[in-house]
Amino acid sequence: MQKPPEQTNSIKANQLKESMIREVSRMAVKHGVINLGQGVPDFPCPVELKEAVSQALDNDINQYAVTWGDRNLREALSKKYSTALGFYLDPETEITVTCGATEALIATLIAVVNPGDEVIIFEPFYENYLAQILLADAIVRSIPLQLPSAEIDHDKLQSAFTEKTKAIIVNTPNNPTGKVFSVTELQFIADLCQRYGVLLITDEIYEHILFDNVQHVYPASLSDMRDSTITISGLSKTYSLTGWRIGWVMANKKITDSIRKVHDFLTIGAPAPLQKAAVTAVSFGQNYYQEVTRVYAERRNHLLETLDYIAMPYFKPQGAYYVFAEISQYGYKSDLEFLRFMLTKVGVAVIPGSTFLCPDNPKANSYARFCFSRKMETLKAAREKLWQNLKIQA
Repeated sequence: MQKPPEQTNSIKANQLKESMIREVSRMAVKHGVINLGQGVPDFPCPVELKEAVSQALDNDINQYAVTWGDRNLREALSKKYSTALGFYLDPETEITVTCGATEALIATLIAVVNPGDEVIIFEPFYENYLAQILLADAIVRSIPLQLPSAEIDHDKLQSAFTEKTKAIIVNTPNNPTGKVFSVTELQFIADLCQRYGVLLITDEIYEHILFDNVQHVYPASLSDMRDSTITISGLSKTYSLTGWRIGWVMANKKITDSIRKVHDFLTIGAPAPLQKAAVTAVSFGQNYYQEVTRVYAERRNHLLETLDYIAMPYFKPQGAYYVFAEISQYGYKSDLEFLRFMLTKVGVAVIPGSTFLCPDNPKANSYARFCFSRKMETLKAAREKLWQNLKIQA
């Protein structure tokens, strides 16, 4: 009998951890609790998008689209972002449609990073970044944001740039804190990128979810950053379409050529009928984005009032749809213990803050992320449970 291999998993696979965000959603279902964890709206997408995808299916759009994206969608993206960035984006050579922003980022990293290169990220960070940098055989350099202000430590950031640095990832608005990087901060980062010849990879999936008149600055629009910036976004958050998995990545022709080759062999292409319908979403006028801001501002304010009542400190989000809150005052040894308490005693699921922090961070167990992309009735029901169960301990 042939001897089976002693190790069936690769070294990379053994280094990866299961997504805590997705795991919490499964826990929420298992325990039958209110889920304020995963960033998934519990309300419908715009009816126009339902009609658009139905029309695409009626028109028998069921086969592969062009590998790098439906032409009409790339043209719509070119129109939208050429206006936002202040320069023309060629839909034929500078825009690639991907299976969500997640694939856009891993395709980008594989396309531009070599083994041993360093990639800088800001901490707290979206959990996928660590895994994707690992999969690209690169090395993570994490720069902590100074909580609770979420300011950048300029000296630490500058010292992180070396001859080994290949790229820096900037997520603005930021998941999990809701920080929106200011033009001054982005210009500081841009200056370092230009000085060291580093690529700026941006995750701007929450670009249209902004509060208190804060403005989103597109890093690629900064002076001399056109060819040094790789801009990533997608449908998921702005249009409440997390399950459609339509994202895009925009870069100069040379970088785009490399990204497209990787994208082709990762997924071949994003779903054709959903790409066709995505043209409608990308073509929405300014009134739609103003309504998005209004709806999420109402929900943010409701959740902040809930947390204020139980005296739970937090960073007030300027964008995205999360609140990163301090939980150390409740006396649990870890954020996982706090999660178990929330699941079994409170009836509300949240994401442990360590999901977004490096293991050696001294405050890795001190936070939890609350998501407010929910119906108002969901947030009201969560408020009742939080007020009943956490006020006494606050």
